[in-house]
Amino acid sequence: MADPSPTALARRPGPVFAGVLRPIQEFFRLEAASGVVLLGTAVVALAAANSPLEEMYRALLELPFQVGAGGVAVTFSLQELVNDGLMTVFFFVVGMEIKRELVVGELRTPARALLPAVAALGGMAVPGLIFFLINARGPGRAGWGIPMATDIAFCVGVLTLLRAHVHHGLKVFLTALAVFDDLGGIVVIALFYGHGVEGAWLGGSALLLVVLFALNRFYVRNGLVWAAAGLALWYALGRGGVHPTISGVFLGMAIPALPTRPLREILHALHEHASKLVRRPPEDTDLEAAEVLSIEEHLEDVEAPLTRFVHLLHPMVAFGIMPLFALVNSGVRLGGAGAAGSLWSAVPLGAALGLFVGKQLGIFFTTFAAVKLGLAPMPGGAPLRKLYGVAIVGGVGFTVALFVAQLSYPGHPEILDQAKVGILAGSLVSGVVGYLFLRFSGKAEAAPEAAPEAAAG
Repeated sequence: MADPSPTALARRPGPVFAGVLRPIQEFFRLEAASGVVLLGTAVVALAAANSPLEEMYRALLELPFQVGAGGVAVTFSLQELVNDGLMTVFFFVVGMEIKRELVVGELRTPARALLPAVAALGGMAVPGLIFFLINARGPGRAGWGIPMATDIAFCVGVLTLLRAHVHHGLKVFLTALAVFDDLGGIVVIALFYGHGVEGAWLGGSALLLVVLFALNRFYVRNGLVWAAAGLALWYALGRGGVHPTISGVFLGMAIPALPTRPLREILHALHEHASKLVRRPPEDTDLEAAEVLSIEEHLEDVEAPLTRFVHLLHPMVAFGIMPLFALVNSGVRLGGAGAAGSLWSAVPLGAALGLFVGKQLGIFFTTFAAVKLGLAPMPGGAPLRKLYGVAIVGGVGFTVALFVAQLSYPGHPEILDQAKVGILAGSLVSGVVGYLFLRFSGKAEAAPEAAPEAAAG
């Protein structure tokens, strides 16, 4: 076989570049696939709630679980287990991903973080305002935080289907925007959707946060230690009046995100050990085993605890917890004059318009203004029509939107079902319209080559 041409070699990414690119590619593939699974479970829940299987579906939601020791037992339903328990793991992964982006990812410098942060702020404020104005004098006004969320799994899934029609810079921009969106949603949940603040328990929670800081400083790797601290914080925050799932965010932000030693130092040590191992006589098996063990220890230093935990938990969250959350929360009866009511009533209308209209206007115009003011360049050098299409897709809000709806209307199942109808309608229209807009707005043009002096800077 002939040797590859110099041109082909130049186009082939080097091992270092490939090592940087591969995790990004895996991330987009994972999020896209999880979006499909999430959609499938939501459809199953809707179908079950509007079929002869409705009673069986409702019974599944109330399936009882019991945990106890020493004569003390706690009973909870499957829906409570998912919403108050497993969603803590979801927020734990969200917290770790936010920290990773802020420390070593796309948001590690103020210049990179500015544009998606501004876009996220507009994409939260406008939808919340629309919902509040529609529901200001009604019983549903507490749900103003519902349309603020952007669901990254669904959005990346839509953009992945449009690979040739969306600039890569816009994909990264929307992902970074969703990170800030998650962070803003977490703040809203913590500040406005708690209940009956208890000072003593909040004081205990503050002490546990100090413990998490100490675990970070001492670079604790043991997952069981982190789990014990997180469980204690979950209980303390819940008793203190803050929704306990927020403990997952605090825990995720506390996990060490960097290796203990510089990568160059680790690679130098590995090179020395590998050289010694090659020079060993074949009969020195004991010494060889010791060298292999030392190499494994050095390799452990390369991977930070945060990276290890994300790799371990992300598939579980993407393909287990999030679909299960969709299954127990998406089942709403659509027909007749039941709890779902009309899409034109205030709560579903506020949620749907907040997601479809508010999100696209908020994201697009704040981004456009920031670019025009020279605060940041257009992501990937994309034209405005592509930015607008991505802003429409940003109106797909699902997981966190449903979660906020659950917190907004405790004890009011009929209003909650109305909110779910609005979330599903707004998300569906945003996804379909955004897909069609991007699909028929032409293929993504390659970004112009940077000038040599600009590249050098």
